[in-house]
Amino acid sequence: MKIARIETFILGTGSSKDLLFCRVETDDGLYGWGEAYVTHGKEKVVADCIEAMAPHVIGRSAFNIRHTGQIMFEDFAIRRISLELMAAWSAVEIASWDIIGKRAGLPVYNLIGGASRERVRVYANGWSRGTTIEEGVERGLKVKAMGFTAAKFDPFPGPWRSFVDRRDEDFAIDYVRAMRQALGPDFELLIEAHRRFAPAHAIRIGHRLAEFGIDWYEEPCLSENIDLVAEVRRAVPIPIVTGEAIYSKEAFFECLAKRAADILNPDICAVGGISAMLDIAAMAQPQAVVMSPHNYNSTLIGLAATVHLSAVIPNFRITEYFVNFQDL
Repeated sequence: MKIARIETFILGTGSSKDLLFCRVETDDGLYGWGEAYVTHGKEKVVADCIEAMAPHVIGRSAFNIRHTGQIMFEDFAIRRISLELMAAWSAVEIASWDIIGKRAGLPVYNLIGGASRERVRVYANGWSRGTTIEEGVERGLKVKAMGFTAAKFDPFPGPWRSFVDRRDEDFAIDYVRAMRQALGPDFELLIEAHRRFAPAHAIRIGHRLAEFGIDWYEEPCLSENIDLVAEVRRAVPIPIVTGEAIYSKEAFFECLAKRAADILNPDICAVGGISAMLDIAAMAQPQAVVMSPHNYNSTLIGLAATVHLSAVIPNFRITEYFVNFQDL
């Protein structure tokens, strides 16, 4: 069952980004679908990377996922990691698992260890775009009415920068306060900071957020300098999340070694697919670190792969669901 063809498809969404899917076909006619993580304007870059990678994949057994991944890393990437590279390989890797599941006649979660749970909990994202606190609260109430019990949002206005203006900080605190009052004490509020604070600001904000029973504080500082994130984790009484901007197992190993996070949120479409996610979860579990997979992808392929992975790993907490993509 050798890989014979790899195709890419870009789907326009009319939203903040388009989606990139990958179809892998074998010489006996089976095919599987994968998805690559893409940021706005980079869809063609990742698609080109998949096409350039294809000669290193075509002709190899669809079963030999880890070996093909190593060949890709060594012979194609020359042992250099980038988001675009790992997103491209993730799409091919996920599609390969889809093929194997079809050949075996089994769901992928049964092929990678079997289910640890029958249900996979998700939180809402992609719902909170607005210009006022009132708009944010209104949308939060709609998400709660849809049945969600947790939601993630970035309450911080203005451009992304290391030093936050005090007025913007106060706005964010008022926003979180209003959300807590409107959604009640049992609704989980997950605060996203998008890696844009210096530690001094992140720590001060973290202490202010603690008043509202925040369930996590995501990426307060640049994860490329994981010492900054570790500094914040040591100083604030809220679980710290990082991982969506980390793309290699080596970098996750460093993050865990430096005790920089309580929760990891790697993206299955950005770190190398299902196999890499299993490895990251296995590294995290002995250190009492849980997994909450990032999923800034479709509610089709990317989410499906994430759900299969999340059903298996013992240290799963919750995963991400973009409500603005659900009708695509």
